[in-house]
Amino acid sequence: MDAVIVADKDGKELREILYNSFDFEVGIEENSYQINVLREEYEDIPKEGRIYIPGTEFGGLFRRLETSTMMNTISPGGMTWRGMMQKKIISPASGQDYAKDSGELNAVIKSRVEAALPGLFKGSTESTGVSVSNYQYDRYCTLEEGLRKMLKSKGYRLNIEYSQTDKAVVVSAVPIEDWSDDIEFSSDFRVNYTMQMQADGVNHLICLGSGELRDRLVRHLYVDQNGDIGTTQYYTGINEVVEVYDYAGAEEADLIQSGTERLQELANINRFEIALDASYEVAVGDIVGGRDYLSGMTMKAPITGKIVRWAEGFRTVEYKLEDAVEVTL
Repeated sequence: MDAVIVADKDGKELREILYNSFDFEVGIEENSYQINVLREEYEDIPKEGRIYIPGTEFGGLFRRLETSTMMNTISPGGMTWRGMMQKKIISPASGQDYAKDSGELNAVIKSRVEAALPGLFKGSTESTGVSVSNYQYDRYCTLEEGLRKMLKSKGYRLNIEYSQTDKAVVVSAVPIEDWSDDIEFSSDFRVNYTMQMQADGVNHLICLGSGELRDRLVRHLYVDQNGDIGTTQYYTGINEVVEVYDYAGAEEADLIQSGTERLQELANINRFEIALDASYEVAVGDIVGGRDYLSGMTMKAPITGKIVRWAEGFRTVEYKLEDAVEVTL
């Protein structure tokens, strides 16, 4: 049974929470947590208190409270540490088009997180031996997204955990683990999974913008063999699947951006969903794979979200996977 600790705003530990159940969700999209405590066992939590499972990413500041007499519970919660990083923005310096960084990975992380979330977040002082040179962030991206993409370009992922020793959230770079190379989840493991391959999605989108008839702005967008969208055609003949996207009045920049978003929706979709038991502890950013021996289909994808729950005496772990799934038939 996980120990869930409550500390004050300065990190001084007060006690363990006697919870009835909990739900922590971390990842690229949803980042929130809720602890459910029986009303008769609830003790006050100080404003801006810290709630966390030590040595893990599962925790956050106490900023939400829900009560239910019907369920006989009082439920503190809030954003997770990763969620707080998603509410900070990496902005270009004055007069610059893009924010950029150079240096060793953990040094870059340390500089960014300690400036954005002082007093609560720390960067690791350990060197990875890997550096970036003039790395260019997307314009006005979140702190979490920017660091995550920067690290991924070097084969690393964000590691976030609450340190009782440091009384802080420590963020560091660790290598991405490709678990599909070591563990192949299949029916032999009694693992439940769903695989879906769609190879007949649109791969050529004719985008129509401003103008009329022969003066109409027309741009062609294509999907290549890697799933990337560009202006060079890869699929032809019987393998070409075409649709028209009509965006009347759009100028070129808006037409290309909107057309790209539309083609991403229409292109091939491969989905891989897997439910693992709590004995598998795989991190957000790591890669898992599976095989269906009857169909011959294998898939692997990065983990984008992780949900840890405790309810009715059982701990469960659920994973969310990236849509960009690698498929082999």
